[in-house]
Amino acid sequence: MMDSNHVLDLLGNLITQLKGYAARLPAVVHLNMLPGGLKPKPEAVETYEQTLSRFRGQAGGTPYRRLTPLFMDSLEAFEAGNLLGTVQPLLAVLDHLEQMARDKDILMSPADTKRMAEYRAHLHKILPGNEPELEGAGKGMV
Repeated sequence: MMDSNHVLDLLGNLITQLKGYAARLPAVVHLNMLPGGLKPKPEAVETYEQTLSRFRGQAGGTPYRRLTPLFMDSLEAFEAGNLLGTVQPLLAVLDHLEQMARDKDILMSPADTKRMAEYRAHLHKILPGNEPELEGAGKGMV
């Protein structure tokens, strides 16, 4: 039977994949040099797919099955090399898990809650534009 600990293990595996991919990316990708972007290695995509396949096989008939479309959106973005599009659905998974716990659809231990906060922090670090030297960027002229 699937529980929040299993889902968080899966999420941790996906975040590890993302961190490996993000570490390979240059700070700036000039699209005229790489018009298709920089895609993850086929082995990384296969591992991501296998992780989600295990989830889909175990989530049926549980409240966690609602998370499947978000995980699939993340996979599609990962395959395309869209880092932002990969991270956003995973952040939404965390939001849904929190809501499901508040609604008492699932049980969440204090350790699970702590892991979720750590995963959220990891995902935010992966997002483009999180460098401290960019703090305040995009706020216009002050």
